[in-house]
Amino acid sequence: MITIIWELGIILLLVLANGLFAMAELAVVSSRKVRLKQLADGGNRRAAAALSLAEGPDRFLASVQIGITLVGIIAGVFGGATLAGKLADLLRDVPAVAEYAEPLSFAVVVLIITYFSLVLGELVPKRLALSNPERVAMWVARPMQRVAAIGSPLVTFLSGSTDLLLRLVGVRPQAQPKISEDEVKLLMREGLRAGVFLPMESVMVGSVLALDRLVVRDLMTPRPKIIWINIAEAHEEIWHKIVVSGHSIYPVYEGDRDHVVGVISVKSIYANLAAGLPVRVRDLMTPPFLVLDTTKANVLLDTFKQSSRHYALATDAAGRMTGVVTLHDLLESVLGDFPNPAERLRPTAKRREDGSWLVDGALPAAEFAQVVREFPLNGDATTFGEYVERQLGHTPTEGEIFVAHGFDVEVIDMDGTQVDKVLLIPRKSHE
Repeated sequence: MITIIWELGIILLLVLANGLFAMAELAVVSSRKVRLKQLADGGNRRAAAALSLAEGPDRFLASVQIGITLVGIIAGVFGGATLAGKLADLLRDVPAVAEYAEPLSFAVVVLIITYFSLVLGELVPKRLALSNPERVAMWVARPMQRVAAIGSPLVTFLSGSTDLLLRLVGVRPQAQPKISEDEVKLLMREGLRAGVFLPMESVMVGSVLALDRLVVRDLMTPRPKIIWINIAEAHEEIWHKIVVSGHSIYPVYEGDRDHVVGVISVKSIYANLAAGLPVRVRDLMTPPFLVLDTTKANVLLDTFKQSSRHYALATDAAGRMTGVVTLHDLLESVLGDFPNPAERLRPTAKRREDGSWLVDGALPAAEFAQVVREFPLNGDATTFGEYVERQLGHTPTEGEIFVAHGFDVEVIDMDGTQVDKVLLIPRKSHE
């Protein structure tokens, strides 16, 4: 009887050893490396050992697998060779099963060992590992390091054999990143469900991760939407554009808009006015800061940081200006709902606080009629800019005004021969 108890104890120890290996494997693999690193940086040696296993798992996992395999084989062989024989002797004394004593005893022993191997050797240890992976990993890290050191020669041999077989079938191991973008997103979603992160924080992290997939063309204000300043314009004309548009920086051109010579800021104009100096665009403008419209958004952000410039003119490969991009545009892509390029390009009519309307010349006549109902369009013009041109009877110039439907219609910006921006001012506001 004592012999059977001793043999049962040995099998139980083997099963528990299998459980230890299984628990160590899952705990180390499931541990958050960031948390282990924080603890290791704080002087926790167990965390440092666990982090070492987590960051270089190949030899550790191979050692664990060898341990699990050997324990399973030994438990099976030992149980079949000892317990099965003793159980068979007992069953031979039972007439009903005496004839099948050996196969029946072997089946019973296998079932019992399998049951305890699954429950005590796999399921319970793995549940414990998942309940607190970092803590369990720190607890088993040092013993597993010793096991890995003892089994190092065998691990080296088996790893070499595995690599050789993989090369023979044409598989080359590839280095995997320590953490992927998808893993970060998954962590953010889990943190959001757990209440650790706010919805806005999750959106911001996703937007930041997407910066390397956006280019300047996706962020910029396109050329048709830009308010321009001619270097030869008088101060009154410039000030009118500033008041109407509300921008803080403007591109400056000379001759035509393909010849951009600089940018001018409202701040510099204010400074001159405060000092009682005349506003001369040529003296106040600064050289343009150019970027390709195919530049990655994250590269642009780094460029802004290094140059201390927060406003850039976007150009295509041929050097033609295609739009303007600002630090504000980059912040919008991270902090707010980012409108797609089609929405940015879409002409609009916006009502201002004083009751006037700022209208894009390219706005289709049908859409204009739906938005500005108090201004019926006559004729068959397809766009509001075409309507303005037909009313004037010639190609408009910036600053031209005519009266229609109780509004002063003022052309405030032209893009070549095309009407770009028009201001509708209710005439009652002048009375």
